[in-house]
Amino acid sequence: MTEMKNIYVLSDSLGDTAEQVAKAAASQFAEKFKVIKWPKIRDKNQIEAVINKAKIGPSVIFYSLVAPQLNEFLETKANEFGIPVLNVLSPAISVLEEFSEASAELRPGASREIDHGYFRKIEAINFAVKHDDGRSMENIKEAEIVLVGVSRTSKTPLSVYLAYRGWKVANIPLIYGIEPSKQLFEISPEKVVGLDINENSLREIREQRLEALGAPKNGYANAGYILKELDYARSIMKKIGCRIINTTYKAIEETASEILKYYNSKDNHI
Repeated sequence: MTEMKNIYVLSDSLGDTAEQVAKAAASQFAEKFKVIKWPKIRDKNQIEAVINKAKIGPSVIFYSLVAPQLNEFLETKANEFGIPVLNVLSPAISVLEEFSEASAELRPGASREIDHGYFRKIEAINFAVKHDDGRSMENIKEAEIVLVGVSRTSKTPLSVYLAYRGWKVANIPLIYGIEPSKQLFEISPEKVVGLDINENSLREIREQRLEALGAPKNGYANAGYILKELDYARSIMKKIGCRIINTTYKAIEETASEILKYYNSKDNHI
């Protein structure tokens, strides 16, 4: 039976970067490699423990340690036992140092700051999906931004656009004659943004929507009904005491920019 070859992955953070490199490289071979991750390496004793494991069988070490003294110690000990080592960050850092004519800061765990932003974005997108169109009102207080407005005021695409920028957004439709959920009035008005629109523009949008669906024109696109809807929605927004943005003829990006200009300001950030 062929002895399993090991790839030990050492990192001063969680080791995800070096692990991904190791797995990507291993995938190019027919034989199987066992990837063993050792995260949060802080001292030479931890490196000694890895070396003692690696020297037992056929092994190679991939590492992403930024502290020079730990790098040097690891390479010295690995060489004593003929264990191949690869610093997965060194080539990239060297190229960037030469390109930028600046020295790397060599901060352990710096890549986790990037990962944190990524995971926050994913969390925000999941939140927007779960809280689309008035759903999951029981935990609406967790939202950072709550969009309200009548149908076809771009609540959903705007929610997703803001979520991609890391904001937890919920959107709630305001339906003529139906009182909104009481939870909407229990959250801070500072979190709520009312999306208003010109009645003629809304009628055009709805007519185009019905045409695209192959549906006949009905009350949904009726000018008189739309006026009642908008008046009702505006009365709800006034009752909430929220900020109101007119979205008439505005692209999603323009409306989002206006919203974020407000929420990114120090005084108004919730």
